[in-house]
Amino acid sequence: MYRTRFIAVIFLSLLYLGLSSAGVAGAATQTRPDPMEQLRPFVNEIVGILTDKDLAGKANCRKRRQRVMAAAHERFDFKEMSKRVLGREWRKLSPQQKEHFVTLFTKLLEHAYIGKIEDYSKQTVEFKRQRIRGNRAEVQTVLKEKNVTIPVSYIMILENGNQWMVYDIIVEGVSLVRNYMEQFREIVRQGGYSELIKLLENKIDTLEHDLSKTCPIDLPRKAAP
Repeated sequence: MYRTRFIAVIFLSLLYLGLSSAGVAGAATQTRPDPMEQLRPFVNEIVGILTDKDLAGKANCRKRRQRVMAAAHERFDFKEMSKRVLGREWRKLSPQQKEHFVTLFTKLLEHAYIGKIEDYSKQTVEFKRQRIRGNRAEVQTVLKEKNVTIPVSYIMILENGNQWMVYDIIVEGVSLVRNYMEQFREIVRQGGYSELIKLLENKIDTLEHDLSKTCPIDLPRKAAP
């Protein structure tokens, strides 16, 4: 269902943003923060988590994943992503349904993708340029490994006047949001929204089951007698 190379590229690129930067179109101003610069601390935090010796190993797998997701929530707007992947269907949902879908979609991204970033290697990513139009921005980067060059763009929205949040990633011209939107739209067309929810819940259950084999759940330690 999901393109393996697309998944891997997205998260490898998240890890290695920020080695250099080039021209900027629509530069940030004194009253408008710089989207490219707001990505850097996020990337540094992710790398720090994955290289932290205290979080290394199978025993710390869940804790490590929780830290990564906590960092992701600081820079990714999962509600905006959810809204866009559902398109017109989003407007038909009740507030409770919207909240439930955001939770499911976020879990799907977590379980389907986070494991990919734990096996990263030393690819390099260059910041190329950023384009800002109003409260939207695109940060263009290039992922490089040996003779392979892959363009990766981060689509961001300015929230609360001071935070640039990622709501889409485009790899080699393929949008993460559009990729899911097309899949979800077809599922809803054939079986309705309830069918989409059922499929998402089943997929998440499967991913969680697979995860439990390699990433044990942290259990509280019993006190010594």
